[in-house]
Amino acid sequence: MIFNYLYIHYANIIHLPVCAKYFSIKIIFECNLLKEKLMKKIDLYVIDAVRKKRIETKMSQAELADYLDCSRGFIGDIENPTKRAKYNIGHINEIALILSCSPKDFFPEKPLE
Repeated sequence: MIFNYLYIHYANIIHLPVCAKYFSIKIIFECNLLKEKLMKKIDLYVIDAVRKKRIETKMSQAELADYLDCSRGFIGDIENPTKRAKYNIGHINEIALILSCSPKDFFPEKPLE
């Protein structure tokens, strides 16, 4: 009995890190798949267009965050492809005012499929 208990206990110690690593990788993979489903092509297009315009005007993420009155990490989260954060219509309008352009500049001419 004691031998079986020790064997099971020993097996759990050996296999637990492997299982934990497997499940953490699986969870990260599934979260990325969920993000791809939640982040539509239009969201990614808008985020990329804002980033390009921001860089073109030599504005940092921190400066844009200050103008938008949001945290500096928020802009970083939006521009980070592994995060779910995204701009809303109010943000797009404010960014257009800040960067002296039209909100249309952040959207494609034709609908994305």
